[in-house]
This record gives sequence, C-alpha cells and structure tokens, in this order.
Amino acid sequence: MKSIAIYCGSSSGHDPAFVQAAKNIGALLAEQGIDLVYGGGSVGLMGAVADAVLGAGGKVTGVIPSFLVSKELGRHGISELVEVETMHERKRKMFDLSDGFIALPGGFGTMEELFEVLAWSQLAIHRMPCGLLNVRGYYDGLLAQLRHMVSEGLVRGEDRSRLISSENAPELLEAMRFWKPPVTGKYGLGEAQTDKI
Repeated sequence: MKSIAIYCGSSSGHDPAFVQAAKNIGALLAEQGIDLVYGGGSVGLMGAVADAVLGAGGKVTGVIPSFLVSKELGRHGISELVEVETMHERKRKMFDLSDGFIALPGGFGTMEELFEVLAWSQLAIHRMPCGLLNVRGYYDGLLAQLRHMVSEGLVRGEDRSRLISSENAPELLEAMRFWKPPVTGKYGLGEAQTDKI
C-alpha cells in the first residue's frame, strides 16, 4: 500500500486516547513509507493525524471542499491540499488517490465515508482493504450491529469480512497488507471497475 485514506472526526472527542491513536497511526504511516490521504482539515482527529505524519517526515494529501476552506478549516503546510467543489467530489478524489481505507473514531461523515467504500467493495467496484481502528472500544456497538446484520441475512458473511478491525494500529496495517477480497461481490460481480462510481 502506497497511500491510505483515513476517515476520522473533525472533533477530538472526550477521550484523549482518540487523539493519541490518531498521532500514533500518523507516525506509523510515515515510518512505513505510506502516504496519508485525508479530508484536509486542520482540527480534531483529522488535524492530529496529519500533523503526526508531517512531524515524522511523511507525505500528506488533503482533499477539502471550497466551502470548508472559506471557513479556514483547511490545513496549510501539508504536502498537497486539493480543493474540490462538493463533498461527493472529495470522496471520489480521496478514493482515487488511495490504496486502502481506515476509519478512526468519528461521527456521521466518518460513518458515511467508511460504509461507502465498503459498499463499493461489496459491488466489486474496488478490491482495496477497508480497516477500522477500534480505539478504546469506540466501535464495539458497530461491530455488534454488523454481526446482527449477518445473522439476520441482510449482509453476507463474506461481505462482512471486507471490514478488517483491530484495536492495534500495527496489527491493522499488517492485516490490511495481506488481506485478500472475496472472489466475487454481491450478485456475483467480479473484477473491480472504478468507472462504475
């Protein structure tokens, strides 16, 4: 993996462990020579992960819509800040620049971004790993919900396996590096074709 998109909160949350986890994974990406692609923000967990990558000598590409730049939320001084017009363009650009995806603790936007790339994986639009860093059990409820969705027959077990989760960043990156997607997606769809999004 040459670059990973990280989805995470523009807030820091109440638990200092969230910021520390963002800093740790940022430093780890730089140490392993993996470029960061993220939402371009200067605040919250987004700012913390970008600062950590830069502080460790890594490359950071931020992708941010113009309306957020005008609010002075864009992080200046990163390797590259790509300005787009819409949130949809932001997600597509981040997707195009990345070889994998990781969600850290976050809110509605983080959930949307994670589940979109998971759905695209399920439809065989891409064959890249999707990870979840479950800091201090933040995503325990979500993981329980995913098990429930499988047990109720609304998500296939092999599609559930498309989301790799760990509480440990080095273990998560290692698992993502060696992850192999299911042979076919939903409806028997096969090879990835990114022009379908």
